[in-house]
Amino acid sequence: MDADKIQITEVLIRYATGIDTKDWALFRTCWTDEVDIDYGDLGTFTDAGAFTELMEQIHGGMGPTYHRISNVAITLDGDRATARSYVHAVLMAVPGDANSWIDALGHYDDELTRTSEGWRITKRATNIARVLSAAGTAT
Repeated sequence: MDADKIQITEVLIRYATGIDTKDWALFRTCWTDEVDIDYGDLGTFTDAGAFTELMEQIHGGMGPTYHRISNVAITLDGDRATARSYVHAVLMAVPGDANSWIDALGHYDDELTRTSEGWRITKRATNIARVLSAAGTAT
């Protein structure tokens, strides 16, 4: 695989790892400063710092989360690229409550730019196909 495609795939995996480990500094390294993010029901964002803060607010109080990124298809054009990747996210909504979870399936359409720090996402359209959730108390 081309070195650029490997580095872009690593950015997408770093996005998931940043959320799942609640490492918001790592998560922030996925984005350029100015972004165009459409995250569906969560809104649209032009500031990567504000988007990172929102993701921290949403996921920070959850139990374990597992974001899987797969089927990454990348098209390179010099210092720019597009990528489509599938996402399957399983989230324990309430820490310690195994019956309180969210299961989401969808895909991301991203535009990336090569920067002096490496590849970064500049634009993302989030397409969620299905969300299932359950709430209750573990027995």
